[in-house]
Amino acid sequence: MKVPHPSEESKDFFESLIPDDDPRITIRPMFGNLASFVNGNLFAGLFGDSLFVRLSQSQAEEFQKIKGTKNFEPMEGRPMKAYFLVPKSWMTQPDLVKPWIMKALESTGKVESKKKKKPARKKSFFPRAP
Repeated sequence: MKVPHPSEESKDFFESLIPDDDPRITIRPMFGNLASFVNGNLFAGLFGDSLFVRLSQSQAEEFQKIKGTKNFEPMEGRPMKAYFLVPKSWMTQPDLVKPWIMKALESTGKVESKKKKKPARKKSFFPRAP
């Protein structure tokens, strides 16, 4: 499977939507794309030039009534539960996208923080000195 990559324009648009004054938020690369995390949990991202958000069940019901929205399927036939694509027509309309980014941030921010994994302990092939 070939993973699509976002254009610089999409990256700039995405980064302009994410609040930069919340210390819980990080933006980092994910599979050659950009993703935003709150307390370690993914709440929005790019997949190529497509923007997706994570929504609660009640938010998803409201969102899916909007023309052009659909389930986020990074692999055809394998939707990511609770993640939805923003209509392509919104990609130049931050006033339409920003409220959904904020809803995604709010609902995902209530999810328990991800625990940091401890690094695996490396075995030494050399005996320790006494």
